[in-house]
Amino acid sequence: MTSPDPFRVIFVCTGNICRSPMAEVVFRELAKQRGLDSHIVSRSAGTGDWHLGERADHRTIDSLSRHGYDGSAHRARQFTAANFAENDLVVALDRTHERILREWAHDEDNEGKVILLLTFDPEASTHDVPDPYYAGEDMFDSVLGMIETATQGLFNQLEPALRFPRTPPISGARSGGLP
Repeated sequence: MTSPDPFRVIFVCTGNICRSPMAEVVFRELAKQRGLDSHIVSRSAGTGDWHLGERADHRTIDSLSRHGYDGSAHRARQFTAANFAENDLVVALDRTHERILREWAHDEDNEGKVILLLTFDPEASTHDVPDPYYAGEDMFDSVLGMIETATQGLFNQLEPALRFPRTPPISGARSGGLP
């Protein structure tokens, strides 16, 4: 059964060329593998405007490709206030992004949509997915591994609800999982 109103998730990092495109692609692939791709819209954006319209960093694309994903179609976007209304969940890749997004939220409903990705990895030793931009290929692969694990945790929490008709958007998720 195809939901007429898919669940919309946006992943947010700094410039939308490294971490958030990885999360967008991984989440979309999880949905496809589970037969729920018509139930989910996965997007990404950056808090800054430095890379608008650019492809993902070539090291991001290479890392994704080495692990069986295709990130070649990505073009960088900047998060805007409209993204709160357009998405059910706003997933920050680190605490700086989380803070910025909460400041940009104009009400409790929007603020309640913001959550850190790594809260979905019970084994994570940090709350922040490190920015690999100034590092080498190995760091991109390491970051992708972190994103895969946490994204799987997020997807596992959302999947039961995605198999049934949509309910009102989730809000108030703050402490390591969705209510």
